[in-house]
Amino acid sequence: MIAVASIMPEPVRKLITVEAPAERAFEVFTSQFGTWWPATHSIGSSPLKNAVIEPRTGGRWYEVGEDGSECEWGEVIAWEKPTRLVLAWRIDVDWRYDPNLLTEVEVRFTQVSENATQVEFEHRLLENMGDKAAAARESFSSPGGWPGLLAAYAEKVKVA
Repeated sequence: MIAVASIMPEPVRKLITVEAPAERAFEVFTSQFGTWWPATHSIGSSPLKNAVIEPRTGGRWYEVGEDGSECEWGEVIAWEKPTRLVLAWRIDVDWRYDPNLLTEVEVRFTQVSENATQVEFEHRLLENMGDKAAAARESFSSPGGWPGLLAAYAEKVKVA
């Protein structure tokens, strides 16, 4: 019998250093999430007004539209302030919320000097997107995906 190996896309991994202590880097990523997340990255029917990560394990991760509507993105799997955050990403490759889909976004914050924190980012379990996993990885790793989002985050940390 021949074993057939399935091809899983690699997780999207990024490593950046931000100009802030770990506590502030974590705070800007989480509590100020809506201030750096671009309005263009919305899945709701109303234009994006805010994006929210509730500050606790089990908390919601969602967007608020200009009309007050809410659109789920996932939930907080781990909240370990100020060193680690894990979010359930439940948005499919067609940019719709799917409560049965689970991919994970993990962010680790390691203070490397008095005013610098290394931020390790990983979006994993992309294989859970089935036959669209490779396309999802390509989108997530494109300039308009996580690289651009993390650059916006790093800029916000500088001015926060």
